[in-house]
Amino acid sequence: MTKLNVAMIGYGFMGRTHSNAWRQVGRFFDTPLEPELAVVCGRDADGAQQAAGKLGFHAHATSWEEVVTSPGIDVVDICTPGDSHAPIAIAAAEAGKVVFCEKPLANSVGEAKQMLDAVVKAGVLHMICHNYRRAPAVMLAKRLIEAGRIGVIRHYRGTYLQDWIVDPEFPRVWRLEKARAGSGALGDIASHSLDLARFLVGEISEVSGLLETFVKERPLEDGSGTGVVDVDDAALALVRFENAAIGSLEGSRFCPGRKNYNRFEINGATGSIAFDLERMNELELYVEEGPDSGFRTILATDEAHPYVAAWWPPGHILGYEHTFIHTVHDLIAAVHADALPTPNFEDGLRNQQVLDAIERSGETRGWESV
Repeated sequence: MTKLNVAMIGYGFMGRTHSNAWRQVGRFFDTPLEPELAVVCGRDADGAQQAAGKLGFHAHATSWEEVVTSPGIDVVDICTPGDSHAPIAIAAAEAGKVVFCEKPLANSVGEAKQMLDAVVKAGVLHMICHNYRRAPAVMLAKRLIEAGRIGVIRHYRGTYLQDWIVDPEFPRVWRLEKARAGSGALGDIASHSLDLARFLVGEISEVSGLLETFVKERPLEDGSGTGVVDVDDAALALVRFENAAIGSLEGSRFCPGRKNYNRFEINGATGSIAFDLERMNELELYVEEGPDSGFRTILATDEAHPYVAAWWPPGHILGYEHTFIHTVHDLIAAVHADALPTPNFEDGLRNQQVLDAIERSGETRGWESV
């Protein structure tokens, strides 16, 4: 079996999820290429060394510029904050590497365009990690929609709620700095609802957005004082789809009691589908079948459901980490077939264009075209 040498840039929360996916995928799926965790890169030498030992990489480095140009690397996996996505991805593409990037693709439409142009010009494969597409229940929803089970789609409601910054004394971490994160709840979590909307319903043509920052100043992490929060704490948008469906997107990190409430409901002409990440093995389905019809819950753990045959017997549920393993599985299959995987940088750019339109609408207080 041919090896696929992986370099991962960044080793925080996303780095742990990605490295676990690379380690586990070949233990459960028959992959045509064997991932080799070649090197992990971070700014701090001691931290990178510790990450290499803990996450299973053969080596560590502090210069991403040297790593992405190394002839021994096949895939560059970008798990850094958004402000560094563009330079790393562009350099990796120019070096002929497969580029795998965390979401959102960039901090601006301009950067996203540059990244897409770079991978297209270089002729390299590219993928953005919107892992929630790969939950078996979500993929089952896609199958049911494509099979016409709920008819023509009329409504989409995407809601992603968390509560981790409700406390005004929570420090101003990088996700609360526009220069590093690009936006707040909009890019961090509402972007997932947006990607699922595009994946399940279609492209979005017009938006009306509202963004709000509730706590405008927070303690600095080093204890030296306070700093301005210049990203949104909550983002909402009404959307119109190109296929005439309508919908709403909401992302907020100010919802006490909501830990990772990523839910969507889709209403069609003859039925409805609903999903909640906190109950990610379940899919709610309603199909018009007369006076006794009602919502039923499908436990998406049968081997006939997407990805599940590689795992456990029915009812032995899967978790958050499996969505990343499924994503990496599909990336490896695409690399072996020399085929462009999805979602890719084209999706990343289209998502960024919608996010940008929502931000513009929040400023103009009117409808904005995508």
